[in-house]
Amino acid sequence: MSSRTASHTALITGSTAGLGSAFARQLAAQGYDVVLAARSDDRLESQAETLTSRYGVRAEVIVADLTTDDGVGAVQERLADTAHPVHLLVNNAGHGLAGSFVDNELDAERDLLRLHVQTTMELTHTAARAMTAQRAGRIINVASVAGYTPTGTYSAAKAWVINFSKGLHSQLKPAGVTVTAVCPGLVRTEFHQRAGITAQGAKRWMWLEAEDVVRQALTANAQGAAVCVPSRTYQALTASLKFIPDSVVQWAADRGLGVPGQDEDAQRQLAAGSEDASDDGTAAADADSSETDSVSSARQ
Repeated sequence: MSSRTASHTALITGSTAGLGSAFARQLAAQGYDVVLAARSDDRLESQAETLTSRYGVRAEVIVADLTTDDGVGAVQERLADTAHPVHLLVNNAGHGLAGSFVDNELDAERDLLRLHVQTTMELTHTAARAMTAQRAGRIINVASVAGYTPTGTYSAAKAWVINFSKGLHSQLKPAGVTVTAVCPGLVRTEFHQRAGITAQGAKRWMWLEAEDVVRQALTANAQGAAVCVPSRTYQALTASLKFIPDSVVQWAADRGLGVPGQDEDAQRQLAAGSEDASDDGTAAADADSSETDSVSSARQ
């Protein structure tokens, strides 16, 4: 076990699948004790046993539905435990919706906002208070490149996560706490299947591996970045979006998560926008952003 992180603890929500599982593995490999929070009791126990056996770390489990007050409260209680402080919080739990806003049930839309926005805010608030008191800590909020696009409730929620994290990054940096929003594109996980979303229009180059995304996210956070967009390709694409009309972005999303490459006019607009990305693949920061608000250029 690494002596640097031997006494450190990381709490990961949505830890049993996808990015959450990769965060748990990589942090345990670094020597972090882990607190695993998810809805599935059986999967949590199995995951905890595997991490303890493989990496020799302590693994706690919290069975919690984070769309409920009771579930969030259980995780907040652990975050507020000053006798056993959490040094790194990963707000990863999330889900998508397959239908359109009008077709989805209102309760489903409420749950999505509850999980991605309210739960993220509440857990971050509890963790930030504890961490600022210790004058040290790290928070990673999993957002998405969808947060840069006007494509529905999910993208609106992720836009909130990005801006919330950027603002909090500036507020908490003087207290020794780093907040990073990680904004992956399409990742090979269970996310789309569980939400009933098909990604048949997505090109092969658009897919990222969960282990690569998490490795870049952890590196960016350790280096003090406010935002991390994993992979040079997505860095260039997010930089170009500010030059592409919203109607074109929506056109692409409506065609199965494709990019505006099948249409000649859209292709020209995308290419023109991409030229404004920096040479090293790092998306250019807004003119009024601080240096730490720029997108991390950590490599895959």
